[in-house]
Amino acid sequence: MPVIVVVGNKGGAGKTTLSVNLAAGLTKKTSIAMVDADPQGSALQWRAIADDDALPVYAASTDLTNQANELQADYEYVVIDCPPSVHAPQTNAVLRIGDLALIPVQPSPVDLWATVHIERAIDQAHQSNPSLRAMLVINQLEARTTLSRLVREALTEIALPVAKTAVRRRAIYRNCALEGKSVFDMGRRGANAAEELDQLIQEIMTP
Repeated sequence: MPVIVVVGNKGGAGKTTLSVNLAAGLTKKTSIAMVDADPQGSALQWRAIADDDALPVYAASTDLTNQANELQADYEYVVIDCPPSVHAPQTNAVLRIGDLALIPVQPSPVDLWATVHIERAIDQAHQSNPSLRAMLVINQLEARTTLSRLVREALTEIALPVAKTAVRRRAIYRNCALEGKSVFDMGRRGANAAEELDQLIQEIMTP
């Protein structure tokens, strides 16, 4: 069953926030487990204060490949939040067994430069995992800024597909993290964010 790995090559790209909320959205449609392979352990911290058991979050084991394979026996989807480096052994391991790599990219020059390294890592992973799909996700978009308007054009220089759905920068994500919730738990306050994520999930589930 599908293993989704969320990868990045720098901190601050919103990788964990996207991972948690994406996984929470998938729980509305299918059975899912999440693995926190980021040394910061933010997803595990989120789970510790969450008030329901809908989304199980596991700490990464020393054999992440075997752990992912075992979880696939019990869940339809497995989402793995990777360290913020394509050179981390955890990232390299899951790219070799993953079905889809999601790469959040903020509309900033530094994020765009870091994406070049991810493209190389995906190319290397394809040598042992030729069926791996990869998708860039414009994250924390601020629609009124010039850079945000230009980021999609800039990403055409990267030989990886870009999701049609961009995830906007919203204060609701910070509020969710403080409460151990996802945007799907926030009612009307989270409705716009939840709608964006549902659109992204639809892209993910429609190869």
